[in-house]
Amino acid sequence: MSSVKLLCLFDVDGTLTKPRNVIQTELFDFLQNQVKPLCTLGLVGGSDLKKIDEQMNGDVLNNFDYVYPENGLIQFKNGKEIGRQSIQKFLGEDVLQTLINYVLKYLSNITLPVKRGTFVEFRAGMLNISPIGRSCSQEERDAFEKYDKEHNVRKSMIEDLKRQFPDIGMTYSIGGQISFDAFPNGWDKTYCLKHLENEGFDEIHFFGDKTDKGGNDYEIFNDSRVIGHRVVGPHDTKKQLEQMFNL
Repeated sequence: MSSVKLLCLFDVDGTLTKPRNVIQTELFDFLQNQVKPLCTLGLVGGSDLKKIDEQMNGDVLNNFDYVYPENGLIQFKNGKEIGRQSIQKFLGEDVLQTLINYVLKYLSNITLPVKRGTFVEFRAGMLNISPIGRSCSQEERDAFEKYDKEHNVRKSMIEDLKRQFPDIGMTYSIGGQISFDAFPNGWDKTYCLKHLENEGFDEIHFFGDKTDKGGNDYEIFNDSRVIGHRVVGPHDTKKQLEQMFNL
């Protein structure tokens, strides 16, 4: 495979780390010391740069050649920002506020085992909406994930938003344990691929865990421009890389 110019592009949560956790030293060292000499490394995640940087042990822009926070709405190459887009530019403030107000009203009318704070997080390319609130503890995260699997809190809310706002051109995607993303159509993780088309790669291999329909890796995993690898956690990512590169 050495004569082929490869990019290995990774989702973060559930792929390189446990959700919202820091990457294990063993996997980080494996990527940097064994995988990086064989291919180019890239990241694409729904979170902002600060969160991704924390999860990658800091200095993420120097350890990964391409970094695409917020689904690639902000783009970094070789440590430098090369572009960005924003949801407020796309939607306009009036529509944006109407959507946020509706979300907060909806959440005020549902009862969960616990509720905490930061129910809507504004990001460059999306709204991240969390029924329990992003300031919950890890234990509360785990409990909500189980509760949501049984009661479909996020799925039901998404169906309601689709009914209420059929014409604003938004996609809703469940990712991680406690939230879902709302972003303009086409602003899923495939958005980053337009910035890679002229980079001269023979193959782009994408690794992600939320690859089923409705998951936030689904679109890029199934995109014809990439070779998709479905993983079930960081240990599986390492195992698939070992097999791919005969390590």
